[in-house]
Amino acid sequence: MTKKTKIEEGYLIEKYMDYVLEHHKKPNSVHSFAKKFNFNESDFYSFFGSFTSLESQIFARFFDNTINTLKKSKDYSNFDSMNKILSFYFTFFANLTANRSYVKYSLSNGNSKLNNIKQLRLLRKKFLSFIDGLDLGITELKNKNLDDVKDRVVNESYWIQMLVTLKFWLDDESKDFEKTDLFIEKSIAASFELTSTTPLKSVIDFGKFILKEKINMS
Repeated sequence: MTKKTKIEEGYLIEKYMDYVLEHHKKPNSVHSFAKKFNFNESDFYSFFGSFTSLESQIFARFFDNTINTLKKSKDYSNFDSMNKILSFYFTFFANLTANRSYVKYSLSNGNSKLNNIKQLRLLRKKFLSFIDGLDLGITELKNKNLDDVKDRVVNESYWIQMLVTLKFWLDDESKDFEKTDLFIEKSIAASFELTSTTPLKSVIDFGKFILKEKINMS
């Protein structure tokens, strides 16, 4: 009897991503996946309850790798909130770019739509916690209930911005994804100015950029 492979979470993630890229689909079942890579099916469930939970963990790992990279920088802790978010975005999308074939297929199934958002469940949770820990310089309303609602709205708006940026990156065909970098810079600047008293310049600038890209891509 062939000795079964001893597995860990990272091994399962690596083999799953390899399988999806090679076959352009997820495995038919945990049983067939385990058989192909010679491990006990029951061992899979020690780490994940389903392929969906494994897929969600992949994007959570992209987030964790991003934060770990940022924490290694001596300068990052001294950045203001805007530059912390910018640093996060540039590092996070560099991680995605290193795995673009998997991410693009996983989220869009080979078409131009952003599908399978449920895979981003853990990423969303971690991202909102990251945003919540930043000092965004938003004026307090002197009412706890209203402040709580305001904070949730602001945090969710940043998550929506993340999804919009992700969709832009999936469609971006520019060299080194230069247009995505520009999109990030302008959208983050606009977001911060929307919470200040002088938002008009960045918002108009970002609006012009979006209009130009829509015309060019149509």
